Amino acid sequence: MDDKAVLILNGVNGATGDYLLGPLELRDVAAIVEGEMLDATHVRELQSWWDRVSVEHLGPVEGIDPTNLAETGWGVVFPSSSDPEVAAALQPLLDLRREQVGTDLAHGFRIFAGADGVRPGESKTKFLARHGVGFGPADPEKMPYYLLLVADPEAIPYRFQYELDVTYAVGRVHFDTVEGYANYARSVVEAETHSAPRPPRAAFIGVRNGGDRATELSADHLITPLAAQLTYEQTDWTFDVRLADEATKVAFGQVLGGVDTPTLLFTASHGMGFPEGHPRQLPDQGALLCQDWPGPLLWRQPIPSDFYFAAADVGDDARLGGLIAVLFACYGAGTPRLDDFAHQALHAPTAIAPHAFLAQLPQRLLAHPAGGALAVVGHVDRAWGYSFAWPRVGEQLGALKSMLLRLLNGHPVGSAMEYLNQRYAELSSVLSAELEDVKWGKRSDDVELAGMWTATNDARSYVVVGDPAARLSVTSL
Repeated sequence: MDDKAVLILNGVNGATGDYLLGPLELRDVAAIVEGEMLDATHVRELQSWWDRVSVEHLGPVEGIDPTNLAETGWGVVFPSSSDPEVAAALQPLLDLRREQVGTDLAHGFRIFAGADGVRPGESKTKFLARHGVGFGPADPEKMPYYLLLVADPEAIPYRFQYELDVTYAVGRVHFDTVEGYANYARSVVEAETHSAPRPPRAAFIGVRNGGDRATELSADHLITPLAAQLTYEQTDWTFDVRLADEATKVAFGQVLGGVDTPTLLFTASHGMGFPEGHPRQLPDQGALLCQDWPGPLLWRQPIPSDFYFAAADVGDDARLGGLIAVLFACYGAGTPRLDDFAHQALHAPTAIAPHAFLAQLPQRLLAHPAGGALAVVGHVDRAWGYSFAWPRVGEQLGALKSMLLRLLNGHPVGSAMEYLNQRYAELSSVLSAELEDVKWGKRSDDVELAGMWTATNDARSYVVVGDPAARLSVTSL
């Protein structure tokens, strides 16, 4: 990334063909950041977590193997008013995890439902305190390290998930039908108990639309170097890399359920966004804009569905079993009700959706009736280029590369996410200290302050859709 004084954001408005938010002057972003109100309690916890992991280790308390559920524990968290039919549909998955955890840990396998579930408006801190858990590293003797939230983000908000994920390995599932839960549970159980290991094959697909700065950056400074480094280091794996003209909607279909579906998939593109109330917002928000879009210079009108890959494009004959996908795109995992980019220096918080929701594409991938994916890592709200490149410094691939290496080496997806959590804690701690200095008169560096803020938001907003204990099963492991 070069040292331009603008911030480039991902995301295209499908209703107009314009960007969801145009390039912002870094001096304006810095003003936004200086007006930021940080949650003091959450910042203290992040600082404590960063101090611990920066000198010790990632994950649960010392001596715990994050790949062994018998040591980490596993739990499922429902809202207090959850539908019992949902739990019944997930029962095969719950039975499998109970068996894997065993009986060595007093609280190793937990079901938080009814009075023990998350109550309306309850914070992460209050939920944990109610169950006898305070701050500090995840202690499986008190609370399982792997926690699966089973709720839409209105019943258990995204903020609850972000904050819980600082210490624990957290995932979420929510489907529109009870059948979706049953399909997902069956897919995970099948992958872990019955299916033959899959070939160690990964695919990287990156759009590079003409005249579009965001996808130029992600193609040249994310997909290309990341795939090259992993190809060099992971000689047991084969890597299929598709860029620019090879990243059409047809190509996305081939790697998302089609003939070339890999075991691990990494995509980089714009994510589709639509205004609140638009008929395509709920079904298509977060869909992946493909190379078919001519780019902003040649296309200044509504985006047709022919240009993007959405849930509806995953056919009934798709074969997704055993897949873990990482989708770098705005709204790729979900959308909050209120705009997370709203700040005092920009505008008052506004509703961008009728309610918070998970994106339909990962739901379709996980709940596919013919065998679904194991997990999808994606972004809630907008995605930011600062997660892989930084002005004056260049490419910064360490967190994403480390996450992928853990996946390739057999770690559960929740354990692999610890590197993004570490990045979030570090950046939030540094940002908090910088804002405190600015408050007392320090002259801020616009580039550095904007970078810290955008990278903090970016790292926070990566989430796991699916069971955080899911992992790749390949012939070489």
